[in-house]
Amino acid sequence: MAKQKYYVVWEGKQPGVYNTWAECQAQTDHYTGAKYKSYESKAAAETAFKAGWKGNWGTGTAASGASSTSKSGKSWGRSAGVETSEEIDYDSISVDVGTRGNPGPVEYKGVDTQTGDVIFSCGPISKGTNNIGEFLAIVHALALLGHEGSRKTVYSDSVNAMKWVKQKKVATTLPRDASTEEIWQLIDRAESWLRSHTYDNKVLKWQTKSWGEIKADYGRK
Repeated sequence: MAKQKYYVVWEGKQPGVYNTWAECQAQTDHYTGAKYKSYESKAAAETAFKAGWKGNWGTGTAASGASSTSKSGKSWGRSAGVETSEEIDYDSISVDVGTRGNPGPVEYKGVDTQTGDVIFSCGPISKGTNNIGEFLAIVHALALLGHEGSRKTVYSDSVNAMKWVKQKKVATTLPRDASTEEIWQLIDRAESWLRSHTYDNKVLKWQTKSWGEIKADYGRK
């Protein structure tokens, strides 16, 4: 059973502490500049809410290794082999996957990080895994942005999927058979796109512990 989480909404339609992601999402979706974060206990959430969002939201833990500062003033670095940022870049697409079992039916979507508006969605696909869905969502976002000539950032909360994108190859134990052929065809197409295209977009790790659930989250915790 998933562990109970509590959600603090500092900036939203109705600020407060909420017991479910659905309640938090109702207060933050389509709210410009929403500030929210999840906590493991109600006491911690209530303390953070009273303290205010400054110092609690929007700043991740310091990334290990070298970091640099972009023209926009954001600090970029690397952690666990993937790129990270210490501040949220709202001019971006956030992606996430929804599954019913792992493996199981898979769907994914990309949303505007600022507003939560859905930009694209795919599925349900008959059978796949969470990481494969994340991989496909990232590549879908990169292909869409490339077509539009946009250099927007892409956020994902899957380290494995981000590594697969970088390597241009999925490393999964999911067998290729009749039940998984649909998702394997999408994998083939995504890998082919990565091998034949270049992109300047940053693919960054969403810092869930510091920023709350990614904006594209399906709320299936």
